[in-house]
Amino acid sequence: MSFIEVFGYIPAIVFPTATIIQLIHLIKSKTSEGVSPFTWGAFAIGNVSLYIYTEKYSQLQSIIGLLLTSILQIVIIVLVFKYRANKKSL
Repeated sequence: MSFIEVFGYIPAIVFPTATIIQLIHLIKSKTSEGVSPFTWGAFAIGNVSLYIYTEKYSQLQSIIGLLLTSILQIVIIVLVFKYRANKKSL
């Protein structure tokens, strides 16, 4: 493994971890106040676009750092809209 490949694991750890932190907060608090679905949507689009742009389709760093993160970001968006719909129905 080269020096550059090792550095590829940094975003593969940081991006999903940061997204998981937000996801855990949403699930625990059951409220989406202060969470912008449009921002998380932009992050998801950016991650998928970067995955396509880099053309490193089979590298674990790209799959975890970009695709897995974008999936988690889409889950955040779904939860935001779910919690907002629940709040309106109360």
